[in-house]
Parts: sequence; C-alpha cells; structure tokens
Amino acid sequence: MSDRKLFGTDGIRSVAGDFPLDTQTIFATGGALARILGAGEKNPRVLLGADTRESSAWIAAVIAEGLQSGGAQVANAGVITTPGVAYLTHRNGFAAGIVISASHNPWRDNGIKVFGNDGYKLPDEVELEIEAEIFRQAGNGRPPEPPFLAPVVEPRFVAEYEEYLWKLFPALDLTGLRVVVDCANGAASAIAPDLFARLGAQVEVTHASPQGRNINANCGALHPEIVAAETLKRSADLGITFDGDADRALFADRSGKVINGDGVLLLAARDLQRRGELHGHKVVATTMSNMGLEAALRGEGVAMLRAPVGDKYVLEWMKKHQASLGGEQSGHILFPALSTTGDGLLTALVVLDIIRRSGKPLHELLADLKVFPQVIVNVIVKEKRPLSEFVTITDTIRAAEADLKENGRVVVRYSGTEPLARVMIEAESETLMKFHAERIAGAIREELGAVAAS
Repeated sequence: MSDRKLFGTDGIRSVAGDFPLDTQTIFATGGALARILGAGEKNPRVLLGADTRESSAWIAAVIAEGLQSGGAQVANAGVITTPGVAYLTHRNGFAAGIVISASHNPWRDNGIKVFGNDGYKLPDEVELEIEAEIFRQAGNGRPPEPPFLAPVVEPRFVAEYEEYLWKLFPALDLTGLRVVVDCANGAASAIAPDLFARLGAQVEVTHASPQGRNINANCGALHPEIVAAETLKRSADLGITFDGDADRALFADRSGKVINGDGVLLLAARDLQRRGELHGHKVVATTMSNMGLEAALRGEGVAMLRAPVGDKYVLEWMKKHQASLGGEQSGHILFPALSTTGDGLLTALVVLDIIRRSGKPLHELLADLKVFPQVIVNVIVKEKRPLSEFVTITDTIRAAEADLKENGRVVVRYSGTEPLARVMIEAESETLMKFHAERIAGAIREELGAVAAS
C-alpha cells in the first residue's frame, strides 16, 4: 500500500483541478487504464459513471477522451452510484468501470475509482502498474485541448441497475412502512426515492436536490444525526442515509438512535447464522469496529476478524478466510453472494428485508448490542511520515495501551483518502478514553506541525 503514489484506499482522490486531478494527469489516466485494463482487446469497452459534484462532468469528459485516445470505446451511465457501475461493468462485459467520485469528501474534492471486468476493485499490484503508465504517458504526451466532450448519457444503465436491486428481494413488501431517506445530495438521489417507493414504502426523501456544491454538506452518512432527528420528528419507522456515491449506508431507529455499520453487521450475521449461510461462523470487520460488536458476535458463536480499514482490504480478508459477511463501522457492508463491492442501497434492502421477516422494529433487533464508549480525533497532517519515526508519539500510544489494558483499544492510523491522522480509542472509562485520545492527538500535532481537524 505504501508504494503507491496516486491510488489511496479507494482510488485516486484530491482537490479537483489539482494534481493528480489536473487535466493532463486525468487524460493520461484514461490512456493508462485503456492500455492496462484493456490489454488483449482491440477496442476495449469501458463504462463511465459519476456522482453529482460540480467537477464530475469535466473530469468525466477528460478521462473519456484519454480512454478513447488509448483505443477504448466509452459508454456513459451519467449520474449513478459507485456500486451501480461495479455491477453493470461485470454484467455487461465491460473491460473496466470508472466512477468519478470522492465518496464522502467535500464537493471541492473529487476522485477516480476503478473496477476490473469482474466488478471488483483493483489489487494493489495492478494499481502500481497503472500508476507507472500514468506517469509515463503524462511525461511524454501533450495536455489535451478543450472542448472536452463525454459520450452521451444512456439512461438504460441506471434503469438496469435499479431493476437488479428490485429483483434481489421479490417478496419484500414495504407497504405501511414509513421511511426517511437522506440521499446526501449525491448519486443516490437518482435511484433511491423511486426504488423504495416501488417496494411500497411511504418514503420521505431529504437532501435529494444536488446542485454541484451541496453533496455531503451537513447531510448524508457523514452526519447520520440529521436523518436520526428527522426520523424521530416525523414519527417514521426507520431512517436511511447514504454518502455521496452511495457505497455505504447508515440507519436510524424510530427513537432517533443512529445505527452504524457495526449494528448492521450484527443484524446480518444473526440472520445469516439462523439460515445456515454464515460460512465458518465468522465475520470480517476492521480495526475500527467496536469491542461491543465483537462481544455480541462471540455470544452468538461467531468469530470476528479485524482487517485493515478500507472495504477492498475487508474483501481480501473475506476471500482469504472464506467469509460470507464483512464490513466497516462507516457503513460499507459486503455481501459477496449478492454484490462485488459495498452497496448502500443493497445494504438498506437487506436491513429492510430482515425487519420485515422478523416482524420486529430495528431497535428491538439490536437491543442487546452494548457499545463501548468510543472517540475518534482527526488531526490534519502536512505529510504522512511513519508514526513509528516519532518517539513522543509511540511512547504516548504505548502509555495509553498500558493504562487501558484489556478494557480498551487504541488505533492510530492515517486516512487513506484524506490528509488526516485518525486517533481512535474505546474504553469502559469515558474519562480515560478522552484523556488518552487528546494526549495522542497532541503528540501528533506537535511532531508533525499540524492543526486539529475535528
């Protein structure tokens, strides 16, 4: 992972217009993807999709020209979710699928996510090969000149993806269920309202009016307390909230309590276990998942494995350990029997299906999940130097671990998509938790000359 210069844990990402999302590098990326992923094909077919950011249209147009310069034929799905592109790429035999999106990041950021012809995210070694080709092409070629024109959008792709989701749960009837759906002013806005209404739910949609600069802004999965408050205010049965490209979902029960990915993993694990479909009686989570989830799963006879953060790494662990369920606290949930990647809309349908079949509301299904107090402090860093190089930081982390012992956990890592160091501590003692989180964050600020984020 550390050898890559452009790809993070979820594609290429930066401020739109800045390297590597400048015109020349985007164009070179298109040419590199056509060459590497289309190897062996005369005119490889590539599917392109995007979220609702102001910059998504021009980035899509530039990368389309780069792809075409490399001999690829480009089909354009327009505004669509990231998992929608993953599904359609594999389903329709495309050589690759590309999504222009920065997921949960602010509107000024954007990114390039890539799927292989199997609908899965690319392995690290393939990303390294693509990076080398990007730098080669960017160094040898001339910047493309405007105007940049993306292929005409084909609405059939969104319709095909919605039909796939709808047919996964043919017996699911949401008649009488009142649901608040927060689309984060992102890609879910094009699909979610119609999908849930089609299943019979009384849908109250919020934040589904994208205008280029409001994606993820005080809404969506980054701010689940918003849909939770709306769910309580409107006396709804359930709240569902997505991030900008809808590859993850979080929930709220009728009392206004937020249910994160840990709760979804417990809910799904129990359901799969009862049906004899939880392979090996194991679930793959990450280092960020709460100790409460681990304890609850243990009580069900289910082992919890912890993978590095990033849904592609969760999937790698799932394949290695032959697990049928995995995911992240942030709401990326993986159901390999149903999808090749995290899919917020699919996750929502799974949760709704479990609720309907059980005949119980969400809060009853998760009433016994005891969550350890947890805090995450984000620190903006100027560079991501190995934290092990700094004695003050490592000593502060060791002191916290020694103090908490088996009654808590300390996880300090860099974000794979933003210039942040994340300090996560959970413990039975909320006082100790906050104390050590601030001490470690303070050590990072001092050593790296950074400022506090949130």
